[in-house]
Amino acid sequence: MTTDTAQAGRVMLPGGEMLAWSDLRTADGPAGGGPIAVLAARVVPAGARVLLAGPHEPAFLDQLAHAEVTCLLRSHLDGAALASLAADRAVRVIVGGPAGLPAGETYDVVIAASGLDPVESIEGARLGWEAVLATLVGTLRPGGTLLLRLDNPVGLHRIVDVSPWYADRDDAAWTIDGVLDSGHPANLDQLRGRLTGAGLTPDACFAAYPHPAAVTAMVATGDLDRETSVGLFDAVLHGACTGGYADRRVLQDPARLAVDALHAGLAGALAPAWVVLARRDAVPGADRADLPVALAQTGPPGVGVIEVVAAAHGWHWRVTDPPTRAEPSVGPYASRTAAYRDAGALTGPVPPGRLLRTLLLDACLRRDLDTVRTLLSGYARWLDSHAVDGWVSGAPALAGVDNVVVAGDEFAVLDPSWQAAEPLAVDVALARTLWRFASVLVTGGYAHPWTSTLDLAGLTVVLGGMAGRELDRATVAAAVETEAAVVAALRGLDAEGRLTLVDELGALEPTSPPPGPESYQQLREAWLRQREELGRVRAVLGWTEDLLTSRERALRRADAMIKLLNGSVSYRVGRLVITPARWAKRAARAGKRRLRQALRRRVVREEQQ
Repeated sequence: MTTDTAQAGRVMLPGGEMLAWSDLRTADGPAGGGPIAVLAARVVPAGARVLLAGPHEPAFLDQLAHAEVTCLLRSHLDGAALASLAADRAVRVIVGGPAGLPAGETYDVVIAASGLDPVESIEGARLGWEAVLATLVGTLRPGGTLLLRLDNPVGLHRIVDVSPWYADRDDAAWTIDGVLDSGHPANLDQLRGRLTGAGLTPDACFAAYPHPAAVTAMVATGDLDRETSVGLFDAVLHGACTGGYADRRVLQDPARLAVDALHAGLAGALAPAWVVLARRDAVPGADRADLPVALAQTGPPGVGVIEVVAAAHGWHWRVTDPPTRAEPSVGPYASRTAAYRDAGALTGPVPPGRLLRTLLLDACLRRDLDTVRTLLSGYARWLDSHAVDGWVSGAPALAGVDNVVVAGDEFAVLDPSWQAAEPLAVDVALARTLWRFASVLVTGGYAHPWTSTLDLAGLTVVLGGMAGRELDRATVAAAVETEAAVVAALRGLDAEGRLTLVDELGALEPTSPPPGPESYQQLREAWLRQREELGRVRAVLGWTEDLLTSRERALRRADAMIKLLNGSVSYRVGRLVITPARWAKRAARAGKRRLRQALRRRVVREEQQ
């Protein structure tokens, strides 16, 4: 029997509900549901009936406001909270396992963006992954769409995780999923096979980064496997992993691993999760929603999800929300905000080419100074081409090596939405870019062709020389101040946070670990650099101590010789002979002075007469 609760009769309890459990974990999730919610909005037609199976944050429903939504949850607490938050929407909530779905009800779209495991309740007979899939597929109308997320048991998040996956003892770990569980598909091919066996036709598939619980970037797996060196995917994966693991401890740098996987053609296979679209009784040639190639949510919250879609002549940008100028407030420094993000600038084509950061790192690792000089001098000339009277503004002012793509001899800004609030001197903009690259190169532990005794400012000056510019340390210091102001503006830091950031950037040394995730691998590399530096310092101290010891011994020998000579007979006889001569010499000098003075007085008297 169905029991209605106090939430306006919109929470149904068919049985199997978990009364003292909650699946909602919104602290780490992206705002507004992230790219998965945007993709869901793309595949849900207006007025469609949607089954939202499993836990989803309430903001996910905002993307489905144009549809009739039924939520299937296993937690009574989550159901009551969701019904309260969605009191003004046409949302129905069913709390219980998949078996509690009303018989005979069908839906146009079924969404399981949290996977199938959180759909099944432990209060009752366990169905298993395939049985839950079959139940959900049975509710799809002919031509309906299933949107499903599957976590990768050997994905990047498990490779970099400090704790092994099989040691999870959290309350949420009712079962621990891994490749040992044959009931779960373990890769994309197995997932497609299970979907086909359930009567669905797999359609599009996206690799989700950086973590299954907090997806901020999705890239179509087909394009990801083909375009292994494109700068767009390089920047998207690197940015998602850098931001997604900023406050986590990891074994190795996830951003570096994701980019390496991309260039090796394994970014799709090592994705932390996959999001798959499949249709029931798909009609050949049927119209499909305008699916994007990539979706990413980065930067200030006001921008939303950025999409990249395929067009007749390459890829183009598309912004899901109305273009806004996202300029974060920084308290007392609000009037001095150094940067902002303008989503309205993302209207044109995505420039082709490889990311400048990747090209420079590759050249440094190969000790190819000619390529480094060519790239840096080309970047400096590109900056000059956008400068007016020695000042550069807009997107080029902030376009560093991580936001510039190179195609042949052409340089272009990849994401033009990052804008400088005020123009920057060309040398300061160049020094900022070079300092940021130097910090990545040195603190990241990359091998490079320059001496290890150079500090960050010194290496920045050297890189400036390779770019054909004579930079000094004062310019580098101004560039570091600019970098602190830009980062503080983009993070929305207050005055105290900005001062702390300035101190942190100023304290970076070649022996410092890189900012960002606490990677044990990079911490070990930093420890090795510190040990090498301490060894060099000990060697210098040892050499200095040996030099002081030898000088002290020489002084002792000289002192002993002086004492020996002072006590000899010849020294005493010579002193008796020399002493009267010195007296006579002094007397002669005194007589000459008196005679000279007498003659001078006589001349003066004669002149007066």
